[in-house]
Amino acid sequence: MAKKPKILPPMQWLEPRVRLTRALSLVAFASLVLLVVVNTLFFTDLHGARSWVILGVQLVPLALVAPGMIGGSARAHAWMCFVLNLYFITGVEAAFDPARALFGWLEVVISLTLFVSALLYIRWRFQLDRRLAGEGSV
Repeated sequence: MAKKPKILPPMQWLEPRVRLTRALSLVAFASLVLLVVVNTLFFTDLHGARSWVILGVQLVPLALVAPGMIGGSARAHAWMCFVLNLYFITGVEAAFDPARALFGWLEVVISLTLFVSALLYIRWRFQLDRRLAGEGSV
């Protein structure tokens, strides 16, 4: 028995959601980068380590997916969801240290916001692409 074709949401419903989730993803992405940079440069005790080395290690995963995120690639948003696990784990770890609790909770909230907005962008972007290809009309 063949699968019934799925009815996709109308384009008028998808387009504003794709724009909103993409914008929210980019704002959360920039916020995460800014939070990591500010925390590393001004609040973290590096015990004599060079700050640019520490920042480089922390920002390389984000830098790898940044071009695709900025370009609006749904696949780059998917990879961002995998990369975000590193920052979420770091945030949870920092949240339980009283000296770094604020940074930790901010990192957790920003990474969760980015994760959810990126997932919704991926879903709605692929639905919009399928709709633009003429699929999903019954």
